[in-house]
Amino acid sequence: MLAITVDTENGRRHSRVTAGELAALVRRIGADGDRFLVLQRIPDLPDVFVQVWHESEEVGAGTDAGAGEGLSEGSGSGSGSGSSPGSGSGPGGYMLEYRDGAYDRHFRTTLGSPDPVIAAMTAWARASETWKAGLQWERLDFEPPAPVPELDLTDEDRGLLEARVREVIAGGYATRAELAELAEDYLVSGGVHPISLAQARQLVDRIWLERVAEQATWQGETDPERLTRAFTALEAAGITARENFSCCRSCGQSESGAAGSPEARGFVYFHSQSTDAAASGHGLTLHYGGFDGLPGTTASVGREVVAALERSGLSVEWNGDPGRALDITRLDWRKRLTG
Repeated sequence: MLAITVDTENGRRHSRVTAGELAALVRRIGADGDRFLVLQRIPDLPDVFVQVWHESEEVGAGTDAGAGEGLSEGSGSGSGSGSSPGSGSGPGGYMLEYRDGAYDRHFRTTLGSPDPVIAAMTAWARASETWKAGLQWERLDFEPPAPVPELDLTDEDRGLLEARVREVIAGGYATRAELAELAEDYLVSGGVHPISLAQARQLVDRIWLERVAEQATWQGETDPERLTRAFTALEAAGITARENFSCCRSCGQSESGAAGSPEARGFVYFHSQSTDAAASGHGLTLHYGGFDGLPGTTASVGREVVAALERSGLSVEWNGDPGRALDITRLDWRKRLTG
């Protein structure tokens, strides 16, 4: 698996793809609404990404839009200005770009076929030091970003805001873009935003990078990874298993039926409030059930879930009552960021 995420124009996100899957995604793009890919590292790093735009000749012949219109100065990081790109490659070509940490470190090359794009992107994903060798790169000229004003908050409000951002980062499921939106809206009162989106991004990136540095010291498999391993096994066994699913138990119960395969026998999930509790050191509560609504089926699903969790090395408290939730105890919630 490659330690990257791949975002597509059609809104799909692919995490930890194989080299073959990345190649297939590159070869697929070109149709209207599916013309670009953006690759980010896991964990995501601010202003570090690779992206490619391709418009098939058939699509290009029927539109006035220039190739590359869908890519912008910071499209890979979720924090760009949205300014227009440079001249496009024209229908049929592949416009490959990368940014290496700042607005003045953004480069482009144009290629005639998908093969060199696949080779370069795969090497970038593998962190090869020579990934961009042999290609003719031009630096794109963007306006320097406007300075971001200092936050004008009371000590109390700043403390509340940073505590909430740290809590959600510790939960481990939010992207940098989602965190920035959360931070921008967190202290809103009477329709007034005390911080701008740019200020929110700056604050989030600082705390995010602190967590990236912290998790670099972690060794071996973590409890959240053991949980994911158990949920993956349950999914393969016919039980819809979802992490950080929905906002509460009521929504989770109503939405679980449509979350997985129609052939699934049952479900298990934990919602975002449970994620917050786990990140705060209070263990994790799982909700489960059978899709036929029978207590016997629910109890059977509960036993399967407990067995899968225990095989993954996690401790579970449950008395066998189908009306009682499962509790994962002695949980060390160190969730590695993706972002």
